[in-house]
Amino acid sequence: MLLLLLLMNDKVALGQDGDPVGSTQGGGGREMVPALFIFGDSLIDNGNNNNLPSFAKANYYPYAELLGLPLIPAYSEASGAQVLHGVNYASAAAGILDITGRNFVGRIPFDQQIRNFQNTLDQVTDNLGASDVSNAIARCIFFVGMGSNDYLNNYLMPNYNTKNQYNAQQYADLLVSEYSRQLTTLYNLGARKFVLAGLGRMGCIPSILAQNQMDRCSEEVNQLVMPFNANVKTMINNLNANLPGARFTFIDIAHMFEDLLTNYRSYGFSVIDRGCCGIGRNGGQITCLPFQTPCANREEYVFWDAFHPTEAVNIMFGRKAFYGDQSVVYPMNIQQLASF
Repeated sequence: MLLLLLLMNDKVALGQDGDPVGSTQGGGGREMVPALFIFGDSLIDNGNNNNLPSFAKANYYPYAELLGLPLIPAYSEASGAQVLHGVNYASAAAGILDITGRNFVGRIPFDQQIRNFQNTLDQVTDNLGASDVSNAIARCIFFVGMGSNDYLNNYLMPNYNTKNQYNAQQYADLLVSEYSRQLTTLYNLGARKFVLAGLGRMGCIPSILAQNQMDRCSEEVNQLVMPFNANVKTMINNLNANLPGARFTFIDIAHMFEDLLTNYRSYGFSVIDRGCCGIGRNGGQITCLPFQTPCANREEYVFWDAFHPTEAVNIMFGRKAFYGDQSVVYPMNIQQLASF
């Protein structure tokens, strides 16, 4: 998804390891914030599940770079000066709820990802001092992409009883209540600039299409996740109003996907209903396997596999999140957030 690599600061502290300003590895342009800290699931996991007993691995380089940092290391692999540019805590199959994703065995839920960030913070504070770290952390960006698995690998799974316990609105209320608590914990640890990714049109992913004999998007699933996005927008307004100095921004992935699926040809895509790499109906019954040959024209596909968008989509959505107006990123875009 949008693994946005952020702009650093020109002070020798958090965000620096001795490199001169502007001499980044893979980034582009002058740095504006000290570091990027990333929390989420397989859409942004770059290796944290590798050493877990897990069926959910996501250990490839991030698709898109827009800003100026080196590639952000996975928490499981980061050490020493590597953490000064930020850390990726994301874990495939992880959710807002601890019980989400248990069918994949090993995963790192959001609460544990936050505890891992606290470990990083303690490490950096020991080396740099509390005052410098506190000032720098307040200028860092915290990217959070959570919630997909709480539906795909919890509510919609037959081995979970969740659907029998909650209707769509009640479940969204539960998730966002937990989400608000978790984000407030990050705020209390010093975070001030947050980018939250909403949920996309999940009823249109190949995994869901493959379950539908009509071969079209499941409006039932799309409607199921709508209350979550609505609740997150309300939560952002409340947190911005009630947490001094906090700035929360929401990326409207659902709106972006709706526009993309409606106007895909104008964006250069030709295939919207199957994964580039997968097995069975819509390339979505079994997701991409090791050594499987993917499609030859992946830049024309919206979906890479049963669940995830392609590099081309990630880059397009990343640019919209960075430069876009309030129809796609609210109340400000990432470029504006970074400048505060």
